[in-house]
Amino acid sequence: DLSPVQQRNLEKCWQCKVIDRTGLILEIFGKRASSHEGRLQVEFAALTYQRSRLIRAWTHLERQRGGYGFLGGPGESQIESDRRQIDRRLKQIRKKLSSVVKNRRLQRNARSRIPFPIVALVGYTNAGKSTLFNRLTQANVLAKDQLFSTLDPTMRRLELPSGQSVILSDTVGFISNIPTQLIAAFRATLEEVVAADLILNVRDISHPEHSAQNKNVHNTLINIGIDVGQTGKLIDVLNKTDRLSSQENHELSFKAHGNPCQIAVSAKKGTGLYHLLTSLENHLFMDHEILEFSVGVGNGEAVAWLYRHGNVLSRSQTDQNVQMRVSINGRSKARFDQLFGLKQA
Repeated sequence: DLSPVQQRNLEKCWQCKVIDRTGLILEIFGKRASSHEGRLQVEFAALTYQRSRLIRAWTHLERQRGGYGFLGGPGESQIESDRRQIDRRLKQIRKKLSSVVKNRRLQRNARSRIPFPIVALVGYTNAGKSTLFNRLTQANVLAKDQLFSTLDPTMRRLELPSGQSVILSDTVGFISNIPTQLIAAFRATLEEVVAADLILNVRDISHPEHSAQNKNVHNTLINIGIDVGQTGKLIDVLNKTDRLSSQENHELSFKAHGNPCQIAVSAKKGTGLYHLLTSLENHLFMDHEILEFSVGVGNGEAVAWLYRHGNVLSRSQTDQNVQMRVSINGRSKARFDQLFGLKQA
């Protein structure tokens, strides 16, 4: 990154516009943002960045005290005017983003009443998260070989091999030394990751710097309050194996064998995805069992309770009973028996 003075000196020397790394990232984000929320987040980050660099834009004006009485020079006046305008706009956006955070919290509370675990895709930018998301959910999220193709979180229901369901969330890609303005602006988006039951860290295993990228992702997760060392919280998805040689694939398979927290896949070719889905089941439903219940048709309260606290895989009905096949953990099963005293089918 460049200081404001360095940026202005380079522009004077080269006679062209100069932007530093943070400015470039913000420019890319500005082009990628498509939703109202995304545009607000990018504008907030850009204005926060610009506010600290106002002096550079007005150093061509006199900044010494002059004129009558306490009046300052034209440069000083223009800087203060611009700063007030930016502060006013930042206040407006901050208020709107607070509403975004509140709405997302309400949405998460609503989802918590549906017994589907949340699985969040994270990873370095251009690691193949959206391609994997599309392959698993048959969605049509924009997936391109470019930086930050996804800015807005997208959620879809994903059915696992046993018939159980999870909610899969695609999120913004991470980068090394992520600007603090972006972390602050995208807080609402990153909170979706914090609230997830399981995190899939998608890695471009074919990239020569994949280890350094993985370290940066871990640092970002730690910065937003996630314990990356927590057992069962994080699975490494080693993506883009189709770009590896046969020897490299063999070595990777040998390394990942027996490690339930490392799954080698190719989102583009579809290889390794069944193994990934069964791994999700093992992590999320290891304390669940699939049981069949027979509930009287008049006992709507018991039926509703099973929908709230279990994952209903199938349901059929006769004149007298509702037959339900439910994935439920032991504690919820014991609570159901205590409340309703019903026997399994």
